[in-house]
Amino acid sequence: MKGFAMLDFGKVGWIEKDRPVPGPYDAIVRPLAVAPCTSDVHTVYEAAFPKEMVEFPRIIGHEAVGEVVEVGDKVEDFKYGDKVVVPAITPEWRTREVQLGIHQHSGGLLAGWKFSNPLRDGGKDGVFAEYFHVNDADMNLAHLPDDIKLESAVMAADMMTTGFHGAELADIQIGETVVVIGIGPVGLMSVAGAKLQGAGRIIAVGGRRKITYDLAREYGASDIVDYTKGPIETQVLELTGGKKVDKVIIAGGGPDIIYEAVKIVRPGGIVANVHYFGSGADAYIKNELKHRDVLYLGRVEWGAGMSHIRIVGGLCPGGRVRMERLLSIIRYKRVDPSKLVTHRFRGLERVEDAFYLMREKPLKLVKPVVFME
Repeated sequence: MKGFAMLDFGKVGWIEKDRPVPGPYDAIVRPLAVAPCTSDVHTVYEAAFPKEMVEFPRIIGHEAVGEVVEVGDKVEDFKYGDKVVVPAITPEWRTREVQLGIHQHSGGLLAGWKFSNPLRDGGKDGVFAEYFHVNDADMNLAHLPDDIKLESAVMAADMMTTGFHGAELADIQIGETVVVIGIGPVGLMSVAGAKLQGAGRIIAVGGRRKITYDLAREYGASDIVDYTKGPIETQVLELTGGKKVDKVIIAGGGPDIIYEAVKIVRPGGIVANVHYFGSGADAYIKNELKHRDVLYLGRVEWGAGMSHIRIVGGLCPGGRVRMERLLSIIRYKRVDPSKLVTHRFRGLERVEDAFYLMREKPLKLVKPVVFME
């Protein structure tokens, strides 16, 4: 089979390799629709992990809806021909971490993220291929209802679950004021998630892609802040009359964005991060450059460590139940994630075009999807 792969940091291309084989509890799936993600771009171009820990080549991609073509002899709920939604996070469900309530780290840090995870230990090929392997199929796949379109379903695989997780991590209470920083597709779903959680005022922070402003309002934002027009802190506090907000969700930004979030959240509030920091900033200690893996916090703004401001970050939930719940949200019209899709392509070979589009992020882009048929 062929697949679109990371050949080295900063380099992608097509490769040929053997079709995967299922274990007794696994499935092999043929993609019907896939979507490239900014996380793919971070992985390839920002060298997020040390090279000695990474395996090349690695087929990339982790957002897919597909059709089952083969299952292991222990798989009970799925068979040849079933159409399925495949979550970006596919843990091994017989691990200690599952009992600890952190299935995303099943088997180790970030080990529930398997598709296109570049690490030698725990990662595997992604979904931008003619076929891909799904571990623990009964626990990780979800049946695709006939009345849900492919483009909506593929948004559930990562964009919805990640964006909603930002709202969950923020523990939003009824009527609270919430700021969402970064309104790409994940941030837009964080806006929708905050509304579902019962937020009162939702302030969405975006930049040069004005197309996201209207979508943010459709999904529940009451106010828009343009970070290109001045400091986020200044603009947010102008809107609130100087009052700091209850919760902040980070869905984008550079290595100083946590610092920016801490400056606008009240004592006892929460900063919830679902952003993938592919790189950090230079850190100078005693005038010597030490390393580039720093994320700024803000000592004074954090109350010298005693503000009761909680800073939490999490990899999105995966698995079958999570996907089924998101599909229910789509089916009963609580949220329409298909509005995220601005560019549509046909044929596996167009994955490359869609990937580069996600890297370039033209002004009219929110999310591209590639349909196989």
